[in-house]
Amino acid sequence: MANDHVRRPLDMNRIRRMIFGFRFTDGILFKTVIYALLIGIGFIYVYPLLHMLTVSLKDLQDLLSPTVYYLPTKIYLENFRQSYQVLRYFDTLGTSLLVTLVPAVMQTFVASLIGYGFARFRFPLKKTLFALVLATYIIPPQITMIPRFVLFNDMGLLSSIWAIIVPASVGQGLNAAIFILIFYQFYKMIPKSLDEAAQIDGANHLYIYMKIAVPLSIPSFVTSFLFSFVWYWNETYISSLFLGSSIQTLQLRLLAFVSSYQDLFPGQANMINEGIRMAATLLIILPMLIVYFILQRLFIEGIDKAGITGE
Repeated sequence: MANDHVRRPLDMNRIRRMIFGFRFTDGILFKTVIYALLIGIGFIYVYPLLHMLTVSLKDLQDLLSPTVYYLPTKIYLENFRQSYQVLRYFDTLGTSLLVTLVPAVMQTFVASLIGYGFARFRFPLKKTLFALVLATYIIPPQITMIPRFVLFNDMGLLSSIWAIIVPASVGQGLNAAIFILIFYQFYKMIPKSLDEAAQIDGANHLYIYMKIAVPLSIPSFVTSFLFSFVWYWNETYISSLFLGSSIQTLQLRLLAFVSSYQDLFPGQANMINEGIRMAATLLIILPMLIVYFILQRLFIEGIDKAGITGE
């Protein structure tokens, strides 16, 4: 009997430690709550993609049937074929990649140089200039659109991809201040003793940047490139203003999707439905998903190390 009384408190303590853990964060209860939150948040982000996929695979009968909601009765690929034709997908995809990929690469490289300069060098009015750089992100872009439009018109850049590439190549691209801040935060964490050791060996600042700073900041490059790529890819206001009608991206084609569909399928003008729109949207999202799946490991590592959270 005495042994039973001893075992019961020991068993209760063991169960309590299993549920709550030694520090609460290593207990089953805490882990269950965390995983439930992660699954819930992940579902919020994944559900729109799943909804678009299921709707895009439905034919008109499934879309009109109140009994078919989540899964289609059969896989219907005609929506993708018509969306592909209306978007003129591969021709427009090449233009979209040119307008998106080149500015993203240029902006990432220039932001790295500017962030390195602010992080590693001392010069007059450094804090003031850095504050002005960050202010370019705070100021609404609508305020500077008219002066920039007039400037680009005088320079002859309108209706050409140079209206997008030139600002990105001089550190004035889309949300460039954020990427400068990312690199600034990352380069501040690199010990200056590495620079001093390289200078003792006779290395100049450009050599130190290329051989020490850049290899150590690969996650920051990936993070900045992905953010820049996504923002340029989804941009329609700047593209419609500076590129005009002479250069069409996938997003601009999607804005005029209904009228383009009616021109291409005049006999089916009243047959455009939600499934066709969802199929077109998925075709536009597909390149971003492919890029992210390829670079996701470096992207997550860059988020952790680049100091975006203010570390």
